[in-house]
Amino acid sequence: MSSGDKMLGGRFVGSTDPVMEMLSSSITCDQRLSEVDVQGSMAYAKALEKAGILSKTELEKILSGLEKISEEWSKGVFVVTQSDEDIHTANERRLKELIGDIAGKLHTGRSRNDQVVTDLKLFMKNSLSVISTHLLQLIKTLVERAAIEIDVILPGYTHLQKALPIRWSQFLLSHAVALTRDSERLGEIKKRINVLPLGSGALAGNPLEIDRELLRSELDFASISLNSMDAVSERDFVVEFLSVATLLMIHLSKMAEDLIIYSTSEFGFLTLSDTYCTGSSMMPQKKNPDSLELIRSKAGRVFGRLAAILMVLKGLPSTYNKDLQEDKEAVFDVVDTLNAVLQVATGVISTLQVSTSNLSFEKHPSCLVTDCGLCFSLQMPFRQAHTASGKAVHLAESKGITINNLSLDDLKSISPLFGSDVSQVFNVVNSVEQYTAMGGTAKSSVTAQIEQLRELLKKLKEQA
Repeated sequence: MSSGDKMLGGRFVGSTDPVMEMLSSSITCDQRLSEVDVQGSMAYAKALEKAGILSKTELEKILSGLEKISEEWSKGVFVVTQSDEDIHTANERRLKELIGDIAGKLHTGRSRNDQVVTDLKLFMKNSLSVISTHLLQLIKTLVERAAIEIDVILPGYTHLQKALPIRWSQFLLSHAVALTRDSERLGEIKKRINVLPLGSGALAGNPLEIDRELLRSELDFASISLNSMDAVSERDFVVEFLSVATLLMIHLSKMAEDLIIYSTSEFGFLTLSDTYCTGSSMMPQKKNPDSLELIRSKAGRVFGRLAAILMVLKGLPSTYNKDLQEDKEAVFDVVDTLNAVLQVATGVISTLQVSTSNLSFEKHPSCLVTDCGLCFSLQMPFRQAHTASGKAVHLAESKGITINNLSLDDLKSISPLFGSDVSQVFNVVNSVEQYTAMGGTAKSSVTAQIEQLRELLKKLKEQA
């Protein structure tokens, strides 16, 4: 391939190192921008016609050719050639094949620098709407499951040690609440993505009095970039997206880890659907929670993309540099990862079964020890009550029994304030019903959380 066959090849003589061509080419990756690239070109053609650069006839030919290109991409029949360095050159080359030399006018006053960032923003606007929809579906699944199984109680943990009884719903809602913050952050990113860069040229702006308001309206952006040098180089919106995606994945990884632990035979709190598990090639008794493990691992993958793009941006000089080509692959990978992970997480949550037989507090009496301290704190300072409860635990251990099997005489030997009403302490429903303050695990508090989350979901859905 001679240098003259390449876009803007007139300045160069001789052939390019084929390895260099491979390193420089992005067409295998940025084909995903094909549709938005056509959209941007259509809008720009209309602006060129308004500026007097294109005649109405030329505009109609260009729009007709671009529509044909869009159709070819959608049908999967567009043929990429060896000379197509990126999606922009591929579409421009095909446009020339379809309508002739008039196609060369389309790029007048436009640079690939403002073209590519416009394409990426258009792609991300569409992608964030899809991601938001999947995320809201996961939150809704958690909330509605919490409403249905509100009477299920299980041991709650801190430091992976049994702590206090909680409602299963309280556990589900804890993850739902974290995910609502992720949904809100996705909405905030959209504001900064929704700024039009097209019309900034290579770095100095557009010399043809292009109507950028027309471009903004045609491409449905909320506002227009303020400075051309910043517009072609800033990738803050990419960093923000990858940052929010990383935090979202951390929340999903945490949820996955909880569910993995709860599904082990040692805990036995829940059973995962076979749809989201695999067997062992060697051990037939195994049921591996692969879906959850993959969710957990993808958090590292997404964070890796964030770290990589930050290192690309660190120390770049102003305006466009080829380093910025790395942004698209990072965005595409994370978009795909989030869409897959969110759908799988929703499937896991909607199909798992709670093993209520393993949640009997005959098996988990230590969760009720704190209630002893709370009970006695009504009759003595809390620190003294805490000490008395600790002595009860020690006495039970020394006798080789659980605390709820200590006799009243045993308890009175620790403190005469122990009375026959202590039996009420060892009741899990009484335990969870103490926590009536907002955000607590009492039924009334959990019900209030569910209602608030339902209302929040309505608002988030309107913003998605």
